[in-house]
Amino acid sequence: MICYNSMGDSMKRKFFNVKENKSCSCCVFGEKSPFNQDVFCRKHGVCDKRDCCRHFKYDVLKRNPTQKAPSDNYSPEDFNLDI
Repeated sequence: MICYNSMGDSMKRKFFNVKENKSCSCCVFGEKSPFNQDVFCRKHGVCDKRDCCRHFKYDVLKRNPTQKAPSDNYSPEDFNLDI
């Protein structure tokens, strides 16, 4: 199990790509608005989901990972369990 609080900054960037996801929508202090695309920030109030401030602290659980499309070129040998 990986505990991201005890990792160094370089390890966090490697696993969670913090620089790419640096926005209020992935911040510990931000909460998504149920009405529109804005974010309620505890530090700055209402702001856009793409904004980022100096108080930014990455929250892994708010990240929406992209999913890869499943491949259609499987053969029956791929599912065979030969022991």
